[in-house]
Amino acid sequence: MKKFISRYGKMTLVALFGLCIFLFWYCGYPQALCYQEQNQLFLWSADYFWHDLSVAGGLADYISEFLVQFYYVPVLGAAILAFLFMAFLSLTYQVIRSYTAKPLKWYGMLIALLPSILLLEVMGDIEVLLSFPIALTLALQSTWLMNLATRRWGARIAWADVLLIPILFWLIGGGATWLYVFLRLAFFLMQVKKGKLPSVAIAYPLSILYLWAIQLVCYSTLLVQYPLMSVMTGINYYRVPMQYPGQKWGYDKDLYALLKLNEQVRNGKWEDIIHDAQENQVQVFYTSNCVNLALAQTRQLADRMFSFYQSGENALLAPRSRDNMSMYPTMEAFWRLGLVNSSLRYASDLQASILNGKMSGRLMKRITECQIVNGKYAVARKNIDLLKQSLFYHDWAVKMEAMLGNDTAISHDPDLGRARRMRFKTEMIYSYDEIDKMMGLLFINNPDNKMALDYFMGQMLLKGDIQGFMRYGSWVQQYGGYMQMPVGYQDAVKCIQNQGNVPGSPYAEYVKRMMSKQKGGEE
Repeated sequence: MKKFISRYGKMTLVALFGLCIFLFWYCGYPQALCYQEQNQLFLWSADYFWHDLSVAGGLADYISEFLVQFYYVPVLGAAILAFLFMAFLSLTYQVIRSYTAKPLKWYGMLIALLPSILLLEVMGDIEVLLSFPIALTLALQSTWLMNLATRRWGARIAWADVLLIPILFWLIGGGATWLYVFLRLAFFLMQVKKGKLPSVAIAYPLSILYLWAIQLVCYSTLLVQYPLMSVMTGINYYRVPMQYPGQKWGYDKDLYALLKLNEQVRNGKWEDIIHDAQENQVQVFYTSNCVNLALAQTRQLADRMFSFYQSGENALLAPRSRDNMSMYPTMEAFWRLGLVNSSLRYASDLQASILNGKMSGRLMKRITECQIVNGKYAVARKNIDLLKQSLFYHDWAVKMEAMLGNDTAISHDPDLGRARRMRFKTEMIYSYDEIDKMMGLLFINNPDNKMALDYFMGQMLLKGDIQGFMRYGSWVQQYGGYMQMPVGYQDAVKCIQNQGNVPGSPYAEYVKRMMSKQKGGEE
């Protein structure tokens, strides 16, 4: 047994660690994989490759984006992360071992495990890009190989670092190169202390000044558009400019609940959204948008809307905001309602809100669909040409390309045809405060648009427009397709008639909460 542990123990521990990482991402946080994939669009083209390599850290960024495209299939994304963490753990162990040149005891692998656990904690921040662990892994590999080479050929191999340090800086970025330099410095100091390298090797600390000088030169010539701190610590490790991995730690429960909703909306898992909301619903407008969209898609909105948390007037459709997350459910709702131009505007704003300047495959699809529905075929073709250079969007792009200019094919497509029938035929401008009126006009434009009717009535209840709700209540029975007045509307009518004095009424609870919130704001 002891011999088995000595021979296979490290390999077994690495394999078990990889399995844990796979299960962690695939079973625990697959929604994070969806979020990362939707914030980039990897293209199989030489231009894309050279564009990435034109910035310090470009190789790590290119490898990252190449791998993240496979997050489109969560099981592949989890497997990729498992292998990456296994490589990081193994290389950490090999680097530690290269300092001693002796086999480490059994607890050596446990010590090597600590940086991997810290890295997993850092990656709980959803804005940390995969280029960060990739760059660290490449830095560890370079350190290990150079330490072995130094042991074999002596201090003269240090001259190779004169070439390697600037190459590493440009390929993996500033932060990972600093890790390499400090690990190599520690190696040289330990070897000089042990008398295994000549004392001239003590000059290796000059590599710190050397790397710093390289970064200053690049900053003043090739990377003038980036802040100096980003050039020094890494440009492509974090999605938000001038912020860095490690500023946030861990996995925020509410945030990942929102990411799960994002993934469910994207894949049309309406029943799952409703089921999860019954168990626990984070009380922010984003969850209200998602749950209400799910209820509308299953024709339950009129009955059950106020059985779930409603954030206020923005519970059905959120106003525009400057982030790459909040508008997704509203963008999807606009598309299904037939407000094609509004969906297009939200999709364009979302793509512009990806702060590292990347495109999004998910958003490019929606933008292309909107352009096709509007008959803007020349613009749609440009987007299709880009999507055809991707892996997972290629077949969809080819299908859309065949529809360009083919009105018959578009009308027979279940999504494009419905959007074209439901959309406004004339252009108009509206403000968010009048969104309920737009829902009403959508329904008048096409009485088959039951979702518009549900959103019209629901928005009036959210705003407290009692007169409007009572005035148009007859539309529900006449055009809504219900056998009887929906339970949710019956409750609202009863609440109105009794001036809110209806114990157990979901709508009465909503009105009471909104009035209390309004009074609190006034105070």
